[in-house]
Amino acid sequence: MVEWTRSRDTALVRNENDMNEKDAQFLDTLIKSLVDNPNDVKIVRTVDEMGVLLTLDVNPADMGKIIGKEGNTAKAIRTLLRIVGMKNNSRVNLKINEPAGAAPRVTKASKTVDEAMADLNL
Repeated sequence: MVEWTRSRDTALVRNENDMNEKDAQFLDTLIKSLVDNPNDVKIVRTVDEMGVLLTLDVNPADMGKIIGKEGNTAKAIRTLLRIVGMKNNSRVNLKINEPAGAAPRVTKASKTVDEAMADLNL
């Protein structure tokens, strides 16, 4: 919820804390709508000279939904966060913590030259 306060000249202005945390609120809403365990979502927001860093922790069972095929969902989330950051004049980055006990990553194995030649000789 955005809070508004009256300044000395009676114009309504947004509460500064709400402006600063819009990126975290956006990420929270987005991630909780994607995962099966929304109560396990934890977002830590830190600000330094490099900009805003949002660190995301989710349930290990939901990790695949956040990363997506070949990391496409994670890339899209990072792109959206950069847009939110640009609108609020800040640089926003996302770090997704890999939970303990998560399944190991499977990478595409390349074929050896001999295996590729054997496939061609079918």
